[in-house]
Order: sequence, then C-alpha cells, then structure tokens
Amino acid sequence: MLLEVEDIHTAYGLIRVLFGISIKVDQGQVVTLLGRNGVGKTTTLRSIMGLTPPQSGSIKWMGSEIRGLPPYRISQMGIGFVPEDRKIFSDLTVWENLDVAIKSAGPDEPGWTMDRVFELFPALEMLRNRRGGYLSGGEQQMLTIARTLMGNPKLLLLDEPSEGLAPVIIQQLADQISKLKQEGMTMLLSEQNSEFSLGLSDGIYILEKGEVRFEGSVEEFMKDEETCRAYLYI
Repeated sequence: MLLEVEDIHTAYGLIRVLFGISIKVDQGQVVTLLGRNGVGKTTTLRSIMGLTPPQSGSIKWMGSEIRGLPPYRISQMGIGFVPEDRKIFSDLTVWENLDVAIKSAGPDEPGWTMDRVFELFPALEMLRNRRGGYLSGGEQQMLTIARTLMGNPKLLLLDEPSEGLAPVIIQQLADQISKLKQEGMTMLLSEQNSEFSLGLSDGIYILEKGEVRFEGSVEEFMKDEETCRAYLYI
C-alpha cells in the first residue's frame, strides 16, 4: 500500500475537525474524498502533507510513518500537494514558475520535463512567457498541477481541482487528469463535484462532519441508492 491513513484526529486550535479518518491509496489508484464544504476534505490532505499535523493516529507512506514530519520532508519523499488556492508565483512567467520547481527524478524514472508538461498542458506552452497573475483561473490550475509535477511526485494530492472553473475547463482538466492516470500517476482528490470525480476515480470516501460515512469503489457507490441520493452531484 502506498499511503495508509489510520484513525487520524486533527484540530485547529481547540476546534476539532477530523474524528478518526482512515483512508488507503494504492499504487496507480485515483481515490476521491467526496463531500460538501467544511466536512474535513482539505484538512485531511493538509494532515497528510504535514501542514496541519494530526494530534493522533498514523500516516504511513510506503510503509514508513510520516506523521509529525515537516512538510518539506514529506514533499521530498514523493508527495506533491496542489492546493485549492493554487499559490502560483504571480510575478513570474509560466516558464519561471515551472523552472523553480524542477527536481531530479530517480535513476530509473522518466521524470517530468518542460516538454513533457507542455505535452500534457499545451495551453501552457503558448502562455510560457505570460506572468502567472495574468492567467485565467483554469490556466492557473493547470500551472499549479504542472509545477507540482516538475517535482516528480509519486503521489499527487489535489484539493478541489474543479472549484470555480467553467464547465468547459472542468472537462479539459478531467481529460488531463485522466491522462495522468493512464500514465500510472497515483492521485488523491478532494472534491465536491461528484460528476467530475466519479469518472476518474477507482475508490470513493464520503466525508461528513469529519468522519468517513462511506468507502468503496465507484461501482459500489453507484449501487448504494441511499448514499447516491444523498451525495450524488454535490
């Protein structure tokens, strides 16, 4: 198992947000945390990344415990985080945003290069000399994912990737994430938009009030009529 999260409890100060979250992501899988706003999806990703460390529980990456490690160490170990607010460098060009994130791949890994990223996101190649602050929301989202890929992660954490994007851009993004899946990239998504995520996912975890209410394959989710009625197309 690539990532194992077991019974984590996370709080912001005195405000408890996660109450015993457990999830698993295996090599090559795309797994989605589905749920409405404020149920703990983002906090789960931040807990894994070490940005909001859990108070208790276990987070194992490739069999090793990473709970308590600083975010930069977790990143170095191969986990890439694409935050909801994107956090691109607005004064740098597309090319410069990508260039600062370059990290060498392992000796037996193909690695991500500018050419490979531009093949996945052709729109970015045409905008390579445009500053990040002048990009549209969809272009910034593509740039954030591309910049994270330049670090050659083994796992991508994507926080609400479709949030605030026009339907045509959401479809483009879904196609690009699908291509990443076909190449074997392992991904954990946080999403409200089930229509966007169901076609991409191997597994679904539905969160509500900081707890897992459902876990299973997409097929199992679609067969569960009560759960579908409650959460489909959130």
